[in-house]
Amino acid sequence: MKITDLAGTEIPSLGAASELEIGGISADSRKVKPGDLFVALPGSKADGAAYVADAVARGAAAVVVGGDARVEAEVPVFSVAEPRRFLALAAARFYGRQPQTMVAVTGTAGKTSVASFARQIWAHAGHSAAMIGTTGVTAPGREDYGSLTTPDPVSLHELLAELADAGVTHAAMEASSHGLDQARLDGVRLSAAAFTNLGRDHMDYHPTVEHYMAAKMRLFDTLLPKGAPAVIFADDEWSAAAIGAARKAGLDVRTVGRKGSYLSLKRGEHFRHKQVAEVHVGEDIYEVHIPLAGDFQVANALVAAGLAMSTGVAAKDAMAALGHLVGASGRLELVGHAKNGALAYVDYAHKPDALENVLASVRPFTSGRIIVVFGCGGDRDKGKRPIMGEIATRLADVAIVTDDNPRTEVPEVIRSEIMAAAKGAMEIGDRAAAIRTAVGMLAAGDTLIVAGKGHEEGQTIGSVTLPFSDHAEVRKALEELDL
Repeated sequence: MKITDLAGTEIPSLGAASELEIGGISADSRKVKPGDLFVALPGSKADGAAYVADAVARGAAAVVVGGDARVEAEVPVFSVAEPRRFLALAAARFYGRQPQTMVAVTGTAGKTSVASFARQIWAHAGHSAAMIGTTGVTAPGREDYGSLTTPDPVSLHELLAELADAGVTHAAMEASSHGLDQARLDGVRLSAAAFTNLGRDHMDYHPTVEHYMAAKMRLFDTLLPKGAPAVIFADDEWSAAAIGAARKAGLDVRTVGRKGSYLSLKRGEHFRHKQVAEVHVGEDIYEVHIPLAGDFQVANALVAAGLAMSTGVAAKDAMAALGHLVGASGRLELVGHAKNGALAYVDYAHKPDALENVLASVRPFTSGRIIVVFGCGGDRDKGKRPIMGEIATRLADVAIVTDDNPRTEVPEVIRSEIMAAAKGAMEIGDRAAAIRTAVGMLAAGDTLIVAGKGHEEGQTIGSVTLPFSDHAEVRKALEELDL
């Protein structure tokens, strides 16, 4: 592809280089191949401009840098005002193909479930559908485990082209605050977008909650075309702000939930393995049986249904599909039960609001005790640690504080910061031992929640990620203790 086809309006003048052929795009000099365009991104730890020489040595045909960078090279060098946005737009132009119907969902909690549910509703309606998010990529004939909520732009657009070439027509993706703030979704041709809720998270990246919210709202005020549907969960304390941002951006606001007008939840009953909801869609009333535990899953299901309906699925088909939903991996996932009937769940809750929601959601069907095993990750927002400790001891009957992914921090220090506000909690650093202890405590009517890691298949200690699965440890403990 000629560089003139990648430049867009971001590089107004290419000069003599306008006919230059570009074979690929990269923002990592180590991955540059001969003929590639290297985009030097500014970063908090290193400036990509420092790696221009390495990229050129590996065969870069041209280089793009930020406007303030001063770089000399043996190949053409172009300056752009926003290199991150340029990278995303150039990647979209280079790969070109995307599923015809793309939607994105943002918010603190629920993104993975909403994206997964939207994919399932579309599939139920007969569409070839995919989801992209924290748990990876799910599409017809494809199940790829992942680790990033929002992939880098080059990987993302390469993936979208692969999905389109494979016949996928509908795709739902998560939009993280990092991904939005770093312009990773720019260039994705969105048909609709959604907002779930906002709580404390990523305070190691965002200076304030308001900055965090503003990053989320970039999905509405920058990326979603005017007049497109914005599906917003109406019952969160930040819902009004999201609605205001969407309306200011000229979007078609469609609210869902108890206060929703597009999909209105009028009644809900909670059972151990399912929930029954009465949903009003205009003049029509549907009784929906959602085969998942947790009140928050009803909210996620309604947001997903709103996205599906906003992209062409009939209301009756969307409501029918809710009765067949399968929960996303590690999202209040029932992984086993004791012989006495006690239930053991794994959940990804690793932030205050999520932990509070999951503990509150299992209380209605727990006749005995709620037992929770949790920790907090290292090299992340330290302020949430005492908050989560307080939530756990307030809402659970037994709280066991253990290690999550300590990364490069001292595990004992992380646990002590949680324990400072976790009155009466137990402390067992070894996560496997903590899970085994909790399983051994299960009595009839109890519910165990192992929170924080969800679908993850490893535990990061220092700079090494060791194999570890909460699912496997719970099942192993149930079997070995013969419970």
